[in-house]
Amino acid sequence: MKIVDDVANVVQDIISSYETRIESVSSIFDATHQLIEGFRDSFLDTKQEREKLNAELRENLAKNESLRKKDFDTMMLGILSAQEKRENEVRDLLKKYLGSQREMAYTLRINLADIKAALTKGEVERVKKFQEMIKEIIVKQEERKNEVTSMLNNFQNYQREMAKKFRELLVKGTQLRIKDLKIMLKTI
Repeated sequence: MKIVDDVANVVQDIISSYETRIESVSSIFDATHQLIEGFRDSFLDTKQEREKLNAELRENLAKNESLRKKDFDTMMLGILSAQEKRENEVRDLLKKYLGSQREMAYTLRINLADIKAALTKGEVERVKKFQEMIKEIIVKQEERKNEVTSMLNNFQNYQREMAKKFRELLVKGTQLRIKDLKIMLKTI
């Protein structure tokens, strides 16, 4: 009777461990979703601020140095198109990452039923393989999350730095010259 109880306890421990891992993946998924929502809100605020600052710079330079608005737009085109490209890359990265998170969570839920079946049949080797697979998935997802988080942070820092440089130019007011804009564009 003791052996049956021991086996039952081991089976229950394995199932509990698996369920805990699924919960861990779910919490990673939830944290990622919150991160993306925060990024999206911050991104929209930063983009609106950048557009506002860009318009103000355009007006100031048109007044101060008779720089045509069309010429300003041409000068800014390279930076703004590169920024737009980065924004699209980040958006695509986030979509892919969320898709892979959903797929992984689905796979883990399906495997839970397989593990329970393997345990009831006493297929210890199969259960061990499942456990190893789960460990690998969790490690890979954590690495991917860190990579995506790092990329988002770098993108946001770049956005903030660009807005900061625009603000610095605007502070010059009537002292603002085309030369200042060109220097800023080179540093970006």
